[in-house]
Amino acid sequence: MTVAVTFKNVVKKFKLFDNQKDKIKDLFFNKGGKYHYALRGISFEINQGEIVGIVGLNGAGKSTLSNLLSGVTIPDSGQIHIEGTSSLIAISSGLNQQLTGLENIEMKGLMLGYTKKEIDAMIPEVIAFADIGDFIHQPVKTYSSGMRSRLGFAISIYAKPDVLVIDEALSVGDPTFTEKCLDKMNEIRDSGKTIFFISHSLAQVERFCQKAIWLHYGKIHQMGDVMEVTKAYRKFLTNYKKLPPEEQRKIRTSELLNQQSGEDLPPMEKYRAEEQKGLDLLTSILILGFLGMAVYGGYIIFSQVIG
Repeated sequence: MTVAVTFKNVVKKFKLFDNQKDKIKDLFFNKGGKYHYALRGISFEINQGEIVGIVGLNGAGKSTLSNLLSGVTIPDSGQIHIEGTSSLIAISSGLNQQLTGLENIEMKGLMLGYTKKEIDAMIPEVIAFADIGDFIHQPVKTYSSGMRSRLGFAISIYAKPDVLVIDEALSVGDPTFTEKCLDKMNEIRDSGKTIFFISHSLAQVERFCQKAIWLHYGKIHQMGDVMEVTKAYRKFLTNYKKLPPEEQRKIRTSELLNQQSGEDLPPMEKYRAEEQKGLDLLTSILILGFLGMAVYGGYIIFSQVIG
């Protein structure tokens, strides 16, 4: 069987700032600081044609994973290989708020390398599936979340990617449209495409997926048959919700501290984290040096002009 997606020791981190001022200063001085490790060295292989559900608490790293799968962002370390093209379906994902729905269809088609003739042939199918009426000629910023989801879903499925990533796109809208989407996803699955389905709805995950990955604060807690994973995750949720709010808060705080400390990262990423501290200092020195040279050069030129 052909492997469609491979993740090997993938790490994704984000720098933490106390305020916007510190974020702007960091652009110039690149100071060291704290990082949030959204994904901490995850590895898996998914075969072509498999449908994988992604479950986990808020903050587990599900959206970060979806962005990596669809190429919206890149990992800080580790390797990702995707056979063919991938497309993300999420509310508002990839939609220009200022353009109309029709213009967004054309823009997405051009970005994916389709010809004008191919886009023109795609447009009626996208419009029919989205079923948002005359709003197709209105700016996306005027759409409800349900309409944005409809349009985004329609554009992505008719772009015919090899790997489809669906991130909570079915959490809005009416049940009739959800059924319509699930039917279309089954059709895509039967054509041999690979699908990642990220959802808080365990019922939808169990109904649609073959496998599941349970993400827990940046790590893969369990992966395997969808019913086995969702059964374990459902039991965890039941026990977690029984805990007093204070205990839940302690667990979240402890896990978030682990994500900031970078504990249990792959050895190479730990080395890079330490190496980065030295690089941050060196970069700051170089930037200050260049700024000093620029100011001095400006002073010399100014002196010559007025002299």
